[in-house]
Amino acid sequence: MARNTPLTGGPRHVAIIMDGNGRWAQARGRPRLFGHHAGARRVREIVSSCPDLGVDYLTIFAFSTENWKRTQTEVAGLMALFRRYILKEMQEFVKEDVRVRFIGDRQRLDKSLQALMDETEQMTSVCTGLNLTIALNYGGRDEVARATRRLAQDVADGRLDPAEVDQETLPKYLDTRVLPDPDLVIRTSGEARISNFLLWQSAYSEYEFIDTLWPDFTREIFTDVLRGYGARDRRFGAVNG
Repeated sequence: MARNTPLTGGPRHVAIIMDGNGRWAQARGRPRLFGHHAGARRVREIVSSCPDLGVDYLTIFAFSTENWKRTQTEVAGLMALFRRYILKEMQEFVKEDVRVRFIGDRQRLDKSLQALMDETEQMTSVCTGLNLTIALNYGGRDEVARATRRLAQDVADGRLDPAEVDQETLPKYLDTRVLPDPDLVIRTSGEARISNFLLWQSAYSEYEFIDTLWPDFTREIFTDVLRGYGARDRRFGAVNG
């Protein structure tokens, strides 16, 4: 596909639950971390394809608040992979005009990883192309709980009138407050659940659950999914005609 020929009627904001790395590796007789490394390489391809496909915002689910339950070896390997990935890609993000943001609770993450995240956000803050958001130690319920605490503190401090709190108020306290809600949420690997991802933001998102494991999720498959989105009739509770 030629550059600068975005799909007509495609989603501006795509969120992806990147599932299946471990199973992909195990099917090849390799350790789960082998699959995570393959999955990281796939992220590069999908990020690069977004501008051609008219996607302005891409949000990827890298590590959930529940993933700490995995083995210590796998968690340590994932954290090392995140550090290497950020270090390797930081300059490329700037070169390709990709603005990077991280969402999730950073406090449990290693200080060196937090510093890399801060540096990446600062370095790419001047970029005006694709907006890439990486959910790291993220959980939708945790995000809502943290947002509610901040909102409650503003009420307690007199900065917010409880009578004025409505459904437009809470989003201003969410990690994603500067982002539009996702138009399309994709989950790979054949699982049909949202796994605590963008619970508030995806209330009216379209969903696509596909059998492909994340390391096999190519640009071509991504393009086909986006084309399918363009054919959907989105009414947001209204009735057309």
